Parts: sequence; C-alpha cells; structure tokens
Amino acid sequence: MKNSHISCLLFFYLLLVSANSDLIQKSCYEASKGNPANIKLDFCVSAFEGNPKAKAAYGVADLVLVSIETAIANATAIGSKISKLLDNKRVGMFARNCLKDCSELYSLAGSSLEAGLDAFQAVDYGTANAEISAALDAPVTCEDQFKEKKGLVSPLTKENNNFRQLTAVPLAFMKMVQQ
Repeated sequence: MKNSHISCLLFFYLLLVSANSDLIQKSCYEASKGNPANIKLDFCVSAFEGNPKAKAAYGVADLVLVSIETAIANATAIGSKISKLLDNKRVGMFARNCLKDCSELYSLAGSSLEAGLDAFQAVDYGTANAEISAALDAPVTCEDQFKEKKGLVSPLTKENNNFRQLTAVPLAFMKMVQQ
C-alpha cells in the first residue's frame, strides 16, 4: 500500500514537471517565432528550464515575472563584471570611459526592469512594456560605445547579446498574457 502511494506521488510529480517544461518550451517557441531577431529558441529554453521558479510556473504570467527577475539578476551580474574590468589598471582610457558608460546603462536598465516588474504586478501592462523596453537600450548602446573606436573590441559582447535576449523575452511573454 505504501509503495502505491509513493508511485502515485511520483507520477503526479513527473506529470507536473512535464507540464511546466511544456509551458517553457511552448512559451519560448512563441516568443522566438514572434521576435526571431532578438530571441533564440534554444537560449530562451536553456535560460528557464534550469530555473526552479520557471519550472514551478502555472502560466505565462508566472513566466513573465521569472523572466523579468532573471533579466534584473543578469543586469546586476554585468554590473559586477564591469566593476572587475574597471579594476584592471591596464584598461585604456577610451575603454575605461566606455565601461563607465556601460555601468551606468546597466544600472539604469536594472532600475527600469524593477519598475517594469512592479508595473506588471499591478497589471499596468503599458508601463511595464515601456520600462522593460527602455532596458533594451543598455546592451545596444554599450556595444555601440566600443564600435565607435576602430580596433577596440568590446569585452561585453557576449553579455550584451545575452541581456538583449533576456530583456526581449518578458516583452514577448507579456504579449502572450495580453492576448
């Protein structure tokens, strides 16, 4: 009798995990289909399948919250990486100025994402959309700073590309919620 209870619980647990994995897969598929220039399916799925909050999501609205929180954490991590790069005394003056600008951009992006999260939770989708969209400027502007100086390669290209996708995802998920 005890084994049948355990088997039943295991079955329901696996069913729940499978359903949540399907939610992530389907939502990421729709997001990448709707915005293929900014969201890659594999990136989206890998960003959320390992996230316990995403796995516990009951609907796309829950994924919006998780995706905004993920983008906020990423902006913070990029800010930390920039601080470490600025600690390197061998970084040239132009690169240092670019990094300082990028630091400010990511700080502002984090604040915009926080405001977007608050607005989404208040069901103010227009404000949430505007705030999260504002955060999308950070990676583009940061990358462009380095491109202005020929021969200078951005040390943040990978981070900028990832942040752009992580910030585009909640916008795509929000569209699904509003449909």
